[in-house]
Amino acid sequence: MSHILYRWGRWAAGHAWTTVGIWVVLAVTVAGLASTAGHALDNTMEAPGTDSAAAAELLSRADTGTGGLTAYVVATPRSEGETFLGSPQARRDLAAVEQQLRGLEDQLGATDPAGALERDPQAAVAAQMVSPDGRVAIVRLQYPVIEKTDKSALAALTEALARAQAGSDLRLEAGGDLYYTFAEAPMSLYEAAGILAALVILLLAFGSLVAAGLPVVIGLFGLLVGTSALSLVAYWVDIPVWAPVMASMVGLGAGIDYALFLVTRHREFLARGLSVPESVGRSLATSGQAILFAGGTVVVAILGLTFAGLPFVAAGGVGMSLVVLVMVLAALTLLPALLGLAGQRITRRRARRTSGATQRWTRWGAHVTRHPVVYLVTGTALLLALAAPVMALRLGMPDEGNYPQERTERRAYDLIADGFGPGAISPLVIAVDPAGDRSAPQRVAAAVAEDPGIATASVVSSEPDLGIVTAQATSTPQDEQTQETLQRLRSDVLPAALDGSPATAHVGGYTATMTDMSSRVQDRLPVFLVAVVLLSFLLLVVVFRSIAVPAKAAVLNLLSVGAAYGVLVMVFQWGWAKDLIGLHATVPIISFIPLFMFAILFGLSMDYEVFLLSRIREEYLRTGDNDHAIVHGVGVTARTISAGAAIMVAVFAGFVAGNDPVVKMLGLGLATAIVVDATVVRLVLVPATMKLLGRLNWWLPAWLDRLLPQMDGHREYGVDHPTWQPQPGLEPVLEPAQDG
Repeated sequence: MSHILYRWGRWAAGHAWTTVGIWVVLAVTVAGLASTAGHALDNTMEAPGTDSAAAAELLSRADTGTGGLTAYVVATPRSEGETFLGSPQARRDLAAVEQQLRGLEDQLGATDPAGALERDPQAAVAAQMVSPDGRVAIVRLQYPVIEKTDKSALAALTEALARAQAGSDLRLEAGGDLYYTFAEAPMSLYEAAGILAALVILLLAFGSLVAAGLPVVIGLFGLLVGTSALSLVAYWVDIPVWAPVMASMVGLGAGIDYALFLVTRHREFLARGLSVPESVGRSLATSGQAILFAGGTVVVAILGLTFAGLPFVAAGGVGMSLVVLVMVLAALTLLPALLGLAGQRITRRRARRTSGATQRWTRWGAHVTRHPVVYLVTGTALLLALAAPVMALRLGMPDEGNYPQERTERRAYDLIADGFGPGAISPLVIAVDPAGDRSAPQRVAAAVAEDPGIATASVVSSEPDLGIVTAQATSTPQDEQTQETLQRLRSDVLPAALDGSPATAHVGGYTATMTDMSSRVQDRLPVFLVAVVLLSFLLLVVVFRSIAVPAKAAVLNLLSVGAAYGVLVMVFQWGWAKDLIGLHATVPIISFIPLFMFAILFGLSMDYEVFLLSRIREEYLRTGDNDHAIVHGVGVTARTISAGAAIMVAVFAGFVAGNDPVVKMLGLGLATAIVVDATVVRLVLVPATMKLLGRLNWWLPAWLDRLLPQMDGHREYGVDHPTWQPQPGLEPVLEPAQDG
């Protein structure tokens, strides 16, 4: 492999415009096909085999429309004390609002509280169209299932509300599934500041505009080709609509890391007097091989999402993996050509500062290896302390009450909760298959209404082939009490109500669906973790020809991800320092966050592990001195690893400052794990454990050594290989690493 990479690197650097031209043609072709023939991305979110999925299937099969998305418009008079029950003008204004809302794009139907008020005000209250005090009215809108609806439906609703509000004395707010599915929170200034900070760090890390521009070019080409290709892959895999955003974030982070390490290695070779083509070839043979396996580890980790038991999550993993693969390909093919075009202009201007930083990190590595037990115990204790709150992890889904006040969904939520009760925002939908028992829906409604966790329950439809019962919980959708009520209905209330009857009942609706997804994630999370760790371990055994190094890497990465999980529990569940990040209320950990965090972070952490250990292994193969190899590896990679980590932390920190609690959670978790991994793990625990393991780091059973392919390019292409002949007149800008 290293020979192929070496030859390719030399060729690409010498035929740079040919390589760049191929990438340009590829990018234009893929983007053109995606825009003209790309398949629509998927919006489906379901957990097959769950009770809520059975309810949705029953509702869909009966073609009632109640299995699709919903939205609601909440109206209240602006005048204090005015009610819909006592004010004819308020009722006329409500009727005018309803007129604006009828017949919107994709809308299947809407309730009519204004008409119900004219016919019988008390019946309107009993049907929960108007609050008992008459101050709040709800217009509920029904839309098709998620795969038959798109964001244009939300745009049409938003425009209609703007027209209705312009000519009304009512205050109008809106929310519901349609908003949750298609509304996009605006990008905050803090997120833009995070991206700007990342660009500044990139410029400082590379030391020149030419070098700093290379990751940008790699990112543009990689993301253009990768994300465009997703709509083409969607013909075979149901790629979810959120996959391009997640893939862009992961791909950009990985691409920046790969560019950093390859360019840094290229500069080392140039500083030692090699020609540009020779330097590019040797950089690709060493760091390029590390990039190949690091990218492979990221792909393996993300593809581990297939073990989550949720098809849309697995499909999202396929999409993210594709973009990472494209970024690896861009780093290994396009970047060598750009390095060839840049020539000597890529060399760092602040050579002495770089050399000084290398020596400082070398001294730090030597210090840790002189006190390995102290640093191992202290670092491990810190990570275990941060990870301890994971024992209290509660998966769930935030509701609209967690949004900031400036969003209409939050204001609508508050009006509904105040007027109707906390559970009215997302009622449980019970689908009853009578199977000939026509009285089954009524018995179900009566039994459900008696449960202490239910405020009201009523039959909204009773047909020969389907009965529909809606139930309002006494607690909010995200409350743990609601989950207990749901479990009680399924395990006790419904079986008792239908005892001896051929009828069956399934509880669905948004709250039930999200709860079932959380339960599925919680059940499959251990399988997912084991699968990802095992596959990554096997890959690292091939890369480093060692048993101890991959095992150590897996354990340390688990600790860093566990620490990030623990921080999420402390901040989002327990509320510690929540005001510092602008969190309005405590929320459960969103069910998908642990899955995506683990897949992304385990892969990115392995990036750092591969780059660091590649340099350590290279030096060990050259000298046979384990201690010196550790110190040298830390010295020459710590600055670059820290720069790459700082870039990602800057970007993720911008997400923490956003308004959406989901985005905050993902941003804080990713930023925390990257900080922990790039500091405590890479700079403390890795050198300490490798010092204590000694030569055991590189032990491999003889029978396994014979089975594994030989993939070491470091023996022939390493920095200190004796066959190198520096060019006359060029002095090295990187000092040899010291032992401390």
